[in-house]
Amino acid sequence: MGFASDAVRFSGRTLQYATKAANGGDAVRNSCPVCGSLVFGGVVGKDSSFTIYAGTLDDPSSFHPTAAIFARSRPAWAVIPPGLTVFDAMPPE
Repeated sequence: MGFASDAVRFSGRTLQYATKAANGGDAVRNSCPVCGSLVFGGVVGKDSSFTIYAGTLDDPSSFHPTAAIFARSRPAWAVIPPGLTVFDAMPPE
């Protein structure tokens, strides 16, 4: 789930690590220091938007996706629900 940086607030510690993003830059991931689960992507205080992983929500049924990204690299068993806008890679900003 993508959010503008001014629409979210984070608190607590995270473990950060960087990987190469699809565009060749760095993608910073933040995980829970206790269980290791991915929580969000981005650097607080630096990035203008964040990616929050829907699986970390207390109630994931409240999330209603409108788009699927990186569809080109999804596994064959990952079915995209009808009605979503589909992007093979990261869409332009």
